[in-house]
Amino acid sequence: MQNVTDRTSNPFGMRPPFDRSPPGDRAAVFGYGDANADFHLIGDHPGVHGGADAGVPFGAPEVEPLRAVLREVGFESGPRDEPVFENLFASYVHMCTLPAGETPTDREYDDLERYFDAELRAINAHILMPVGERATDRVLEGYTTQRDRIDLEMSALHATEIRGRGFLVVPIREPGEWEDTEREALVARLEAILGRDYRQTKGVATLVG
Repeated sequence: MQNVTDRTSNPFGMRPPFDRSPPGDRAAVFGYGDANADFHLIGDHPGVHGGADAGVPFGAPEVEPLRAVLREVGFESGPRDEPVFENLFASYVHMCTLPAGETPTDREYDDLERYFDAELRAINAHILMPVGERATDRVLEGYTTQRDRIDLEMSALHATEIRGRGFLVVPIREPGEWEDTEREALVARLEAILGRDYRQTKGVATLVG
């Protein structure tokens, strides 16, 4: 069943529960992309992965290697500050913006958990792609039964496949830390998934995860 919205930015009208952004800045970097996507890219917060200027997640210069992969496999096109995401939705575990150099508190992550979960389930993607250790930890804890069995060593988890509760999880190491082969590994993994009947992931993952 298709979602009822075709809005690209904040398709479900999320409202952040608090605003600690500087005056005149965006209160949050909302989810962005194809609300009917099969692939959901998940980052930490705007202070890590950027987007406060244009309102598009993953706008930081350090994330450019990942954005280049998205373009190579056909998920992204158009201008960088107002891209077209096809079959891809991007969002953050913690969408609110903070003053420069500050990080969310545990309480603030907790306050935003229900918003993240609601949007993730509304998108209802088949493939979850958390970027970095915190997003990967959150996705593995919330959407698989395997967190206790998995060491969060991102160099080992990068571009692997982990079966979840109704999802396939493909962790991604922080793009600014990629070694020479990690870009190619992610491209190969995504092309392999796209080349098979990944829409069967829902049923298979429910049985295995």
